[in-house]
Amino acid sequence: MKIHEYQAKQILKEYGVAVPEGIVCSTSAEAKAAFEKLGSPVSVVKAQIHAGGRGKGGGVKLVKSGAEAAEAATAIMSKNLITHQTGPEGQPVKTLLVEKGSNIADELYIGIAMDRAVSRPVMMASSEGGMDIEEVAAKTPEKILKEAIDPEVGLRSYQALRLAKGIGIPAPLHRKAIKFLQALAKAFLAKDCSLAEINPLVVTKEGDLFALDAKMNFDSNALFRHPEIVEMRDLGEEDPAEVEASDAGLSYINLDGNIGCLVNGAGLAMATMDIIKHAGGEPANFLDVGGGATSDQVAHAFRIILRDDKVKGILVNIFGGILRCTTLAEGICKAVKEVHLNVPLVVRLEGTQVDEGRKILEQSGLPITTATDMGDAAAKIVAAVS
Repeated sequence: MKIHEYQAKQILKEYGVAVPEGIVCSTSAEAKAAFEKLGSPVSVVKAQIHAGGRGKGGGVKLVKSGAEAAEAATAIMSKNLITHQTGPEGQPVKTLLVEKGSNIADELYIGIAMDRAVSRPVMMASSEGGMDIEEVAAKTPEKILKEAIDPEVGLRSYQALRLAKGIGIPAPLHRKAIKFLQALAKAFLAKDCSLAEINPLVVTKEGDLFALDAKMNFDSNALFRHPEIVEMRDLGEEDPAEVEASDAGLSYINLDGNIGCLVNGAGLAMATMDIIKHAGGEPANFLDVGGGATSDQVAHAFRIILRDDKVKGILVNIFGGILRCTTLAEGICKAVKEVHLNVPLVVRLEGTQVDEGRKILEQSGLPITTATDMGDAAAKIVAAVS
């Protein structure tokens, strides 16, 4: 789950991370009033969407008066904001953050993510703040420093100091830097984050450290412990089909291809997408109905897939364990009848009651093509949509 920058800063501030003073707005008039209330000679009007690259897309504007703040707000909110993460269609901007300007001396990068190699969260730090960290990692990996965090004790002082020195924070600010980095680590652990990123972390000419931008993502499996985080969810920033699938107990992610995928299990979903690409096709989605899906859930999954105009065919690839093949076959037949299927459908079944499941499909009288294995299934659906 993702939240907006202003929400991430609210959380970080609770844990002692220094952030610039800012006011959330939704109109140009509110942006003008916010500038005047902040009382700073320079402020920044920032679009609040769940995507990076806002500055490059024109979603971050420096202003020096209330009138300029109103003008910037109007410009940002008048059209979809397009960045490298939104896609060509862009994202509408409904919320703004007007924030006091900072007298920047240096821009740095700090982030925490889970590292499966060490089975712990790892804090990453770089002197190359303000840039895409992926680009830094690819071109100058030596500029990224790392410290593994013990979840029981958090980031230790000597680790924070090592990172602060490594990215060039001046010695007089080391005490502030240690406090800042430890506060970030504390917030990450306390809120069950999957990512916490500050880019840039700025050093001001006055000797302060601020999180000029902030991004936080959360482990969806831990949200039951954090109702205050769930309340921050902005459904308007999410794909409606993905929200609908989540509400129905399904896992769905929209992709760019034309072959819909319906599977049970994330590993099988990945393998199915891989074999579709190997056969020369492109998956249109990742849809996992899970191990214990009902026939109604399977039918619901079909309806979600078929709402995507890009889908020209559907591949169902199921290994029946807890989810019996008969249940799946009944759900497929129910869905085909309800949605008046008008694209090719290939089904591959294996597992519990597979013979009975195949028999249900074969005797249904519906336009369903069965396959013997994954390779056969992929070849058939790619041929059908070509």
